[in-house]
Amino acid sequence: MTGFRDAIRELPDAVFLDFLESDDAYRLRLDLPGVDRDALSVDVTGNRLHVDARRDKDVPDDFTYRREDRAVFLEFDVPLPPNVAAADAAASLDAGVLTVTLPKAHDVRVPVEE
Repeated sequence: MTGFRDAIRELPDAVFLDFLESDDAYRLRLDLPGVDRDALSVDVTGNRLHVDARRDKDVPDDFTYRREDRAVFLEFDVPLPPNVAAADAAASLDAGVLTVTLPKAHDVRVPVEE
């Protein structure tokens, strides 16, 4: 778990992320203004979460950029804790906020018969 928290702390300043935890899951909320579902990829491969988000530039014909403070793309990955049930991960995008829920795998006690 410490590696997960450390990795989140080490993300670039352009990544605005909230990290939440319950008994059953981890949840990440990322601000991705201007990103729509078609320009977003969220993958869990092995023990890593990978996010790739792109924002289209919509510049009216009469205007040119003089300054831009938001990145056009954002790509990062973080290691996941060993207790993540990656196959059950879910993500949603609502009003520019990406929510990724990573359920925890729970140990199953196996009864031993006599």
